[in-house]
Amino acid sequence: MEILTYDIFFSLITLTFLEIVLGIDNLIFIALAVAKLTPKDRRFARTLGLSLALLIRILMLMALSWVMSLTEPLFFVGDVGFSFKNFLLILGGLFLVIKSGWEILNDVYFGLHSSKEEKKFNAKKNMTAVILQIVLIDFIFSFDSVITAVGMTNNIPVIVTAIVISMIVMLLASEKISYFLQTYPSLKIVALAFIFMIGVILLADGFHFKISKGYLYFSLFFTIVVESLNIVARKIRKQHD
Repeated sequence: MEILTYDIFFSLITLTFLEIVLGIDNLIFIALAVAKLTPKDRRFARTLGLSLALLIRILMLMALSWVMSLTEPLFFVGDVGFSFKNFLLILGGLFLVIKSGWEILNDVYFGLHSSKEEKKFNAKKNMTAVILQIVLIDFIFSFDSVITAVGMTNNIPVIVTAIVISMIVMLLASEKISYFLQTYPSLKIVALAFIFMIGVILLADGFHFKISKGYLYFSLFFTIVVESLNIVARKIRKQHD
């Protein structure tokens, strides 16, 4: 059977890995978006968010001709064409920059904390807002995921399988990421800065300025390692005090 050939298996493994890497942005955003919800609501929102991401990717894959048409220029400014995808990238980038920028200011400078009564009153409103934000970001991040997948192979079952596996892996990892962001506020600031830079990259991409995400992933990894060492050092100092 074709599905068991070495080439198909290698494509599946490679594509699954790429889909997980491309989904890191989405996963971190979801973890930050659900942070203000109750623990029970967080789990529901994370599961819903990643399930929607999976559904959107598969629907886009099934409507491949429509997805590709979104990259066709609607109009030109000089020699530069702007498509519906460009507008989505620009709007998504602005949203991430404003959202993460405000959260950083709120955490670092203002330190605003709602009372228990206010949180309880706004619980339903927060859940609705979080779900809407997740749907928007799922839709925007799905473009890179689907286009990358199609660029690697035209085997639809392999692509769907890779997307499903990557989503299951991210779903299993999402609770751990949320826990770390809640437990260690300094890591939350790092994650917010990462989302801010993703917004900048989306904005630049929308205006046809290509910035490699490789630099961003490396800087994120390096910063997390340094901050993790700081956390361990602080714990050791507390034990000796």
